[in-house]
Amino acid sequence: MANNDPSFLKSVEISFERAARLMDLPPGLEEKIRVCNSTYTVRFGVRLGDKMETFTGYRSVHSEHMEPVKGGIRYSPHVHQDEVEALASLMTYKCAMVEVPYGGSKGGLCINPQNYTTEELEQITRRFAYELIKRDLINPSQNVPAPDMGTGQREMAWIADQYSRMNTTDINARACVTGKPLNAGGIAGRLEATGRGIQFALQEFFRHPGDVKKANLSGGLRGKKIILQGLGNVGYHAGLFLSTEDDAHIVGLIERDGALYHADGLNIDDVFKHIQATGGVKNYPNANYIANGYSLLETDCDILIPAAIESVITSENANNIKAKLIIEAANGPITAPADAILRDRGIVVIPDMYANAGGVIVSYFEWVKNLSHIRFGRMQRRQEEHRSRLLVEELNNMFQNSKMNVKFSESFIDRFLQGAGEMELVRSGLDDSMRLGYQAISEIWNSRNDVDDLRTAAYLVAIERVATSYASKGL
Repeated sequence: MANNDPSFLKSVEISFERAARLMDLPPGLEEKIRVCNSTYTVRFGVRLGDKMETFTGYRSVHSEHMEPVKGGIRYSPHVHQDEVEALASLMTYKCAMVEVPYGGSKGGLCINPQNYTTEELEQITRRFAYELIKRDLINPSQNVPAPDMGTGQREMAWIADQYSRMNTTDINARACVTGKPLNAGGIAGRLEATGRGIQFALQEFFRHPGDVKKANLSGGLRGKKIILQGLGNVGYHAGLFLSTEDDAHIVGLIERDGALYHADGLNIDDVFKHIQATGGVKNYPNANYIANGYSLLETDCDILIPAAIESVITSENANNIKAKLIIEAANGPITAPADAILRDRGIVVIPDMYANAGGVIVSYFEWVKNLSHIRFGRMQRRQEEHRSRLLVEELNNMFQNSKMNVKFSESFIDRFLQGAGEMELVRSGLDDSMRLGYQAISEIWNSRNDVDDLRTAAYLVAIERVATSYASKGL
């Protein structure tokens, strides 16, 4: 990040204040919504082999206007209090933006997971979870973590098991955390959720011709040239779905050890396998390798997807960005000064608060599943198939009796008769949430003369919903 650019937390506050100035909030309510309610810092020791190591962790609660509060736990050597509080505040606005009934929270552990064995990581994770659980900072009805950078299904399963051991009579114990493996109470579609949400967000954007025109684009996703920064879980799924299902071309990929470029589009699965095998993109045979990977951010393309870390587009490179549309798959990839530059240049940004909300949306579905103790689709799937079969058989009989030369194809019948299972229902719910979320911010963007970007529109929607929630509590 450029030295003169504000921190991630400050960038979030600048965006908040820019929107709040356009609202008529009651005295003191703006400050109540903006500030972080509390941050718990824990330092704990774990004996690893023949020595004791001390770790520092955080759990921040930004807003309890709705409970439980929700937010991931990240493992990174760069975790610090300001970052955790910024992410917690973003979670509040994100949940409000897509109408998920949670307040905002976030957690972090200052650790490099690569420096520890699986057994050591489990010891550390369970001890960190213990410190949070005993203070109700992990609890199905109060504070529900999820995976974030450096954590995944494995860590969530450890945390859920630790909670169960400490709360043996809590029938809803599995709901204490989301992002778990399927066999530990997880939900189909959670792993792909954030990347799938990016796809759904772009699909909805391209359903609005006026918005597409504002980005100096036309048509749909088909054939659009996309540069993707980061091929982690989010970037991989977003790139895979956009290239294989929407026929967009991922022409560039930026990773830690460089970048790849291919004008006709990269095979995302193939690149991903190469990274898994070698640890990076270098020596990938089917594309041009660029050692200075971040220079690819400034390459001409239709859509740029920063999907890895914060503050990759700053005041130093924002003037060189040539993408017409940027969608923030990561949290905070654009600093506040860079955002102003892009806005002045007419580059449309679909903000992180909305764009990467797929993870928390599907986490909400998982939490509901855990509380209801039944898999989605279990009760109705076969009944749907039975009713559809009756309809197809009746129509076929009508066609035959009327001697019409009409017959349903076998492929149509197979698709029509397939009842919705958990994956189909999760994707349907995610798609609906992303559509409604974009429609809310697009309406403000297009109806108010004082709103010239989607980020401000998103903050206006979110702040208004949080303010309404506080008002219902008498605040």
